[in-house]
Amino acid sequence: MILIASAWIMLLLLGGGYALDRVLTTAMTRNFDDQLEYLLNSMIVSAELGPGGEVVLNRELADQRFLEPNSGAYWQISGQGFEPFPSRSLWDRRLRADQVHDDRELHIYDSDEFPEEPLRIAERDLKLPGSPVRWKFQVAQSRATLDAWIATLRRTLVRSFVLLGLGLIVMVGLQTWYGLLPLRRVRLEIARLRAGKSKRIEDSMPAEVAPMVEELNALVEHNDRQAEEARRHAGNLAHALKTPLSVIMNAAAAGQDDLPGTVIREARTMRRQIDHHLARARAVGRRGSAHSRAEVWPSIEAVERAVARLYPAVRIDVDGPRDLFAHIERQDLDEILGNLVENAAKYGGGSVFVTAAAQAGFVEIMVEDDGRGIPEADRIRIFDRGVRLDTGKPGTGLGLAIVRDVAEIYGGTVSLEESDDLGGLLVRLRLPAAG
Repeated sequence: MILIASAWIMLLLLGGGYALDRVLTTAMTRNFDDQLEYLLNSMIVSAELGPGGEVVLNRELADQRFLEPNSGAYWQISGQGFEPFPSRSLWDRRLRADQVHDDRELHIYDSDEFPEEPLRIAERDLKLPGSPVRWKFQVAQSRATLDAWIATLRRTLVRSFVLLGLGLIVMVGLQTWYGLLPLRRVRLEIARLRAGKSKRIEDSMPAEVAPMVEELNALVEHNDRQAEEARRHAGNLAHALKTPLSVIMNAAAAGQDDLPGTVIREARTMRRQIDHHLARARAVGRRGSAHSRAEVWPSIEAVERAVARLYPAVRIDVDGPRDLFAHIERQDLDEILGNLVENAAKYGGGSVFVTAAAQAGFVEIMVEDDGRGIPEADRIRIFDRGVRLDTGKPGTGLGLAIVRDVAEIYGGTVSLEESDDLGGLLVRLRLPAAG
């Protein structure tokens, strides 16, 4: 950042300095030329014809330097067939007069005709009244004064712009250092987090960095929650497998006759527990995707077709808008709806009604049946793993537990109510809507 800013500053200063040098140098040169033009006009106004047809000045020019030899200020009048009429300051030198070149208008130029004394010359050709000769009036002045002015100007510009550039670069460096200071503080805080000395970044930060720190704290908390969930589920799985394994080991140690049946029964129990925890682990892993998005209606239709093949005697009706999207992976939505609709078909009286609707940032899916329903006192307990109220039909007792866990992972909820239309159970599933 500092190098780029420094290069840009130097580029701008070089461009600005060059432009300013051109403007000021042109202004100084114009002022110098204006003085020459003034002296030339004064000389022309003072010129008149002498007795022999030559040009004379009826009054001396006001500048005293024209009277001092080699003073750096000179004038000369030249005409075809006449000797040049010079100022005393020229002494034994003469200005170069090109009679072929006709300067009816003012002509100003640089000349190096005098060794070691560059000149700036203003000249003009005209005819005086009563004379057929075209006279060339010239006023010259040494460029030493003008060059000294320009050199002084350029030294001042270079020094000023160098100081300005250094000041700006130092300011950019300080601004960059100070501006990135909060990031260095964040780096130190992250090092403290990694070392286990703190659990979040507590220091107050500038408004520009505060959102990043908030997101970083949220990420740390999210990772802590995921780690805690992993530890808890590992413990839950170990605890769930511990009892069946103990039963198998005890039966094997006692040499029981029904050992094969015991192994099969307990192995099924362990498999159900493993399936439950794997489903939850998959949902937790997919939750991290900010782009999780599933179209609700195709999922409802797919589940309805699958359940209808398993329970052909059950009538399943579906209703709702076709353009709903939920913040959930499609396979997780299929698993949730599959559990709910299959339970309704299995434990209902033959009719299942599935409706979907948008409700204040959520997608609400209601699954109703015409069965006996669930008493209000048992509606919370039924979500526990392995709990079954109807043991007369096959099942694992994990369906509603999986539905609740997966829905909560995505920020949704599941509640049990009584169906007003069918009289049985109503399961209300709410999932965050996805735009």
